[in-house]
Amino acid sequence: MEEFSSTVRAIRFGIFEVDLRAGELRKRGIRIKLQGRPFSLLLTLLKHRGELVTREELRRTLWPEDTVIDLDHSLGTGINKLREILGDSATSPRFIETLPRRGYRFIAPIEIVGKSEEAPEVDPVPSSIQASPTGDLARKFKLDDLPKAAAISWHARWPLSWKVAILTATLILSTLLLLKLRPAPSLKADVRSLAVLPLENLSGDASQDYFSDGMTDELITQLGQISELRVISRTSVMTYKRARKPLPEIARELNVEAVVEGTVLRAGNRVRITAQLILAPADQHLWAQSYEGELRDTLALQHKVALAIAEQIRIKLSTLDRPEMKRTKDVNPEAYEAYLRGRYFWNKRTEDGLKKAVDYFNQAIEKDPTYAQAYAGLSDSYALMGDWEYSLLAPAEAFPKAKAAAIKALALDDSLGEAHASLAFVLDLFDWDWESAEREYRRAVDLNPSYATAHQWYAWHLIILARNSESLSEMGKAQNLDPLSLIISADTADILLIARRYEESIKQSRKTMEMDPRFAVAHYQLGEAFALKHRYDEAIAELQRAISFSGGNRTFTSNLAYVYAIAGRKIEARALLNDLTKPSDNHFSNASEIALIHLGLGEKDQAIKLLQKAYDERFNPSVLLRPCFDPLRSDPRFQELLHRIGLSQRSSGDSSRLVPLRPMSWSCFRLAS
Repeated sequence: MEEFSSTVRAIRFGIFEVDLRAGELRKRGIRIKLQGRPFSLLLTLLKHRGELVTREELRRTLWPEDTVIDLDHSLGTGINKLREILGDSATSPRFIETLPRRGYRFIAPIEIVGKSEEAPEVDPVPSSIQASPTGDLARKFKLDDLPKAAAISWHARWPLSWKVAILTATLILSTLLLLKLRPAPSLKADVRSLAVLPLENLSGDASQDYFSDGMTDELITQLGQISELRVISRTSVMTYKRARKPLPEIARELNVEAVVEGTVLRAGNRVRITAQLILAPADQHLWAQSYEGELRDTLALQHKVALAIAEQIRIKLSTLDRPEMKRTKDVNPEAYEAYLRGRYFWNKRTEDGLKKAVDYFNQAIEKDPTYAQAYAGLSDSYALMGDWEYSLLAPAEAFPKAKAAAIKALALDDSLGEAHASLAFVLDLFDWDWESAEREYRRAVDLNPSYATAHQWYAWHLIILARNSESLSEMGKAQNLDPLSLIISADTADILLIARRYEESIKQSRKTMEMDPRFAVAHYQLGEAFALKHRYDEAIAELQRAISFSGGNRTFTSNLAYVYAIAGRKIEARALLNDLTKPSDNHFSNASEIALIHLGLGEKDQAIKLLQKAYDERFNPSVLLRPCFDPLRSDPRFQELLHRIGLSQRSSGDSSRLVPLRPMSWSCFRLAS
């Protein structure tokens, strides 16, 4: 077999790389066992990429002349082995195409990697995408890259008549292949949904995962700005990190037509992004490209990748989409690194993760005080720390900080959809300014239609205002964008419960638990629904599981005490009540949760008194929508409380439906903008 030129170090195609010096095949940097003739067969096909390599040529190259073999069986075995390792298909090939009774052809784009000092024929490359961190150069691999003498000597063994015949056949077949592979005109209409799978970290250092995960986030965010394209959110795609499922199966689970997969290699102050676009149902490779440059140019590289993918799926960008996709900004590398670390820990949704996220976002702001995304991340972190699910800070401490950070982010970049959603979240849960919150949610969705969290939080806004159908529709959009998100699935069950659709809520909670049987919120909501259906034993069992899986969440505990009370087990209810009235570490009394227990015990006056205290502490007003508070709805004190929050019950007789009054002005809590 002819060898590659000594200037060639490696050959790359898709997520694979052949290291010629080590004689190894790697997938995403991980060595794959491939030796002997299958490896030689792959090298031969790579050397003649795009050309028909006949069966007879392969026999002469791979076996000595006097070897007696069953050529059909031996070649078939080798090709099948290669396809198995590459995840390829004979019917819809991405890498190796079979030309029946003639031979094989390698059809995917490939790159040659050579030593820069030994490759003077390399075309000039812009300085922003020149040498990789190791000093190698990557470029498209062409037949001309091989030494001409080697190419001539290889062809010289064939008679002239054979050369003419092969050349003619090659030209005909190449033309047919180009026609076959040319993207169909209908592709524009077919590809309307996309998943960016987690980019692989090739550094070999697991502590650098935050960087490749951050790259994935940024690519999702940028592609999500295209209004014509549904882009699956981070939470769902991250479940496939290091997964070995076939791409068509992943696409079916996420309900998308196309997927993007790729790698990130960071070394020092340089970064290389490699991405490929695959039409998922047929597992058809559409496009692949690598981008390389300085770390401070990372956002520009991400924009370039996003635009290339958008072009490949033939989406016509609208006037609103185009400037967003082209917008780039130089970023201080240290600030960007701190921001990526912050998002990495924020997405963990744990107490420790949120605390670390705040630290890293503050570090990013110290390095670059004009970095809008860092302020948005800081706002999101404080908002979750003050929400009932985490309760790391009292609302009066957490939400003003969240609001200040969101306002600062918007002052720096008003086009940042995430920051508008962050501000709306504060306006809803702390300011109770429904009109302004609605405006901010709409702006967030307009700027980033694929941001699932904006749709999720907007759905809660709508349910508070008794716009149940709109709320469920908005939550449906969030689920469509993030189908594997546990919290979005669980929140859907909660909204169904508030809408008094108990059986549907029960079914939804069970769907959530199918994704994660230990997800505490799903057990909590299922327990609530069982209690409302008077299935008390089942409710108690689910709430006990929720408390166990959450590590003792106070909201779940208060609901268990409430169910004990209405089930007649008042001694157990009061025992939990005594535990909950002890001071908490965050100096927050959980007054609305304790009010629920008193209501279950039949102590309405004490429940009203505690709800007044919860009002002073700026509690989450959606608590009042829950059916368990129905016994208080006719009480004038309860209606007066709703009025002060800015809500009022409808006069239609449906006690659960509320309407907003004028926006409230809480001057003592508002921050100067």
